[in-house]
This record gives sequence, structure tokens and C-alpha cells, in this order.
Amino acid sequence: MQINKKRAGRVRTISGWLVAGLLMVATFAAGCGPKIDPASKDPSKQGQDTGNKTGAKEYLFATGGTGGTYYPLGGAIANVWNQRINELHVTVQSTGASVENMKLLGNKETELAMAINSIAHDAYNGKGAFTKPIKNFRAVGVIYPEVIQIVTPKNSSIKSLEDLKGKRVSTGPAGSGTAVAAEQILEAYGIKLSELKVFQDTFTDAATKLKDGNLDAAFAILSVPAANIEDIATSKDVRILPVTGQGLETLKRNHPFYTDYVIPANTYKGQSEDVRTVSMQAVLYAREDLPEDIVYQITKTMYEQKDEIAKGYAIGKQISLEKALSGITVPLHSGAEKFYKEKGMK
Repeated sequence: MQINKKRAGRVRTISGWLVAGLLMVATFAAGCGPKIDPASKDPSKQGQDTGNKTGAKEYLFATGGTGGTYYPLGGAIANVWNQRINELHVTVQSTGASVENMKLLGNKETELAMAINSIAHDAYNGKGAFTKPIKNFRAVGVIYPEVIQIVTPKNSSIKSLEDLKGKRVSTGPAGSGTAVAAEQILEAYGIKLSELKVFQDTFTDAATKLKDGNLDAAFAILSVPAANIEDIATSKDVRILPVTGQGLETLKRNHPFYTDYVIPANTYKGQSEDVRTVSMQAVLYAREDLPEDIVYQITKTMYEQKDEIAKGYAIGKQISLEKALSGITVPLHSGAEKFYKEKGMK
């Protein structure tokens, strides 16, 4: 397939051997991604990218930055697709993640994309970062949960969201998914940003400030367990604030893409009880005009070969057919819908 210059400039091609190296580098550099299984460090155990196949459809898969989760996880998924689906060859793109990925789909600069469901919801409805609706994409299915984790030292006086008033709180970088979520959650609890001393740190920076006593609490959207929170807990016990009660009900009523999530006790040092919070979902999206049979195979392979994907990147273990439709608010692609109907899900 001819890839135009605009598309080609965004492309990072992942071979089976290259993914193995990138996964190790990305995980250490990010400091906030999931831990990699020992098997993923061994190139001989990686799914091998089969390369361009004669007559295969060439698709681009928009993911995220090389130091985050989306890019290496996308590489692991793409390798399994390339192994298992003869009619398809997928090349992974490194991008600015969810907002950019929705725009790439809208401009037909990629065929597949990974994004937080809340951002896709905004894109489809022309809200937030999107001045007009993007209607030419469809949902394929949930990949893994992106969990809201509001962290504070356990020895602080902050025990609930209401206790954040007047405190030094990082709500995430301006315009980020974390910042949007923080504002939505606070609003559901009747708390204004002006009532906080707001910092707009990345969570890596916020974690350092929490360890050093220069911040009271921080919002984050991370997988569970999160390496950066584990790092904080090496120097001080942590408390994860619960998202419960009437505020939770208001949040889900106003923003239906949030779903309940429980962080098990002892996930982090000092966290002795289960914590109820909410999650959004990292979801696979596809252009509406992709053939039904190809998207059917993409969906089937992703859910039925999750163990193989997890060999490439450990968070692949969290791919779950039972949660495939959780929090999805945009229409399904007909190929994905066909697969779910076969499974008696829709």
C-alpha cells in the first residue's frame, strides 16, 4: 500500500525483534507502565512480525508515545494479528495518544486506533477537544481498564475527596485526559478547582513531589498496579481515595463512560483495604469503512489470543472478553458486533 508522506512521517514499524527491545526500554524509561513478564524480555519468545504479505491489506494502528503503555502494547497486539490473520499486515504508529488518534481516524490517516473511551465519546459528539463531531469511526472493544487513582500519603489528613479543599493537588497536565477526569470527578462532588491549590504536573513529577512532601495529593489514570505509585510507597505508605456515594452516582449519570473498579487490598504498601474507584477504558477503534470480515478477525484474535499478546507485553493479561463492551458509548463496528453476537453478548 502506498503510504502518503503525512502518514509515513508518523509511522514506527515494529518487527518481532525490535518490539522486544522497545518494550524493555519503554518500560524503564516511562517508570509508570506495567511490569513486563520475564518471557517478554526474551526475543525468542516474542510473537514474530511476519512482514509484508502478498495481497494483504496494509493498516496503520495509532497508539501513543514510545515511553508509555499504548505503543508497546499496540506492538504486541499487532504482532499477533500479523501472525494469525493472513489477509492483514498492521504497522504501529507512535502518536500523541487519544486525542490525536481520534483526529487521525477522522482524517483517514489511520485505520485503527487505541484511545480512552471518554475521548472517543467527546470526538463522536463534538465535545471537549473536538470542535465538530467525528462520525467515521466505530468501537471494536475494550483492551484494558485505565483506573482513576487519587493518591495521598497515608499519614496525611486527607481521607476523602472533600478533604482536598485548600490542599496542593496535581490534577494532571492541562488538556490531558487526567485533567479532564479530575475536573469531572471534583464537579460531581461539588468541588470547584478554585477551592484547591492546583498543580498541573505529569504523574511522574507529581510522584516525586509527593515523596518529597511538596504535594498533598495527585490524580492519575494508570493501570493497576502502577509503578509510580509503588515507587512512592517505597518511601511512605499511601492512601488511595475512594470514589463512592452520591458523588459517584452523579459522576456516572453525567458521564456514562465511567465504570466501577475495585483496587484490591495490599495492591500498594499501606493500602490495607479494598478501594472503590472508577475506571475508563482503553478501547480499540476502527474506521467505519473497514471490511466487516477483517474487523471480525481483528476482534476475535485480540480476545482469543490474549495470552499470546501478554507474552509481548504483560498488560495484555488484562484483555477480557467479559469486559469487552464496558463503558463503550459509540456504535460498534459491524465486524465486532458479529463476533459478540456469536458469543451471545449482543
